[in-house]
Amino acid sequence: MDYNSLAHTKWECKYHVVFIPKYRKKKLYEAIRKELGEEIRRLAEQKESEVLEGHMMKDHIHMLIKIPPKYSVAQVIGYMKGKSAIYVARRYGERQKYFSGQLMWAESARIQRILPTSSIVTWSLDSTW
Repeated sequence: MDYNSLAHTKWECKYHVVFIPKYRKKKLYEAIRKELGEEIRRLAEQKESEVLEGHMMKDHIHMLIKIPPKYSVAQVIGYMKGKSAIYVARRYGERQKYFSGQLMWAESARIQRILPTSSIVTWSLDSTW
């Protein structure tokens, strides 16, 4: 397994993150989602994080992101959502009605920690203790 390292730690922190545009505005989001992938990867790099895999759906984004333990997950995701909203507002704000940076993303996000396969324990119904 390939671990990253900080001064006194070896780490591998991967998270599955899903977030959506506010009110799931599909028409608004479809026009910009091609450019948004590159912008999100660039923003992740600014927080020393890496988007390992990402999928831009019609009305939401799935990402597998590696975040170092010196940053909280909420801090990195909040930064990416905020800065990407500003990017979109500057780039497309004049063309689209109701499209300011503060209305781009819904406030919540779904975040799930991905554990290394060696530490996942599975149980079947007939296993004994």
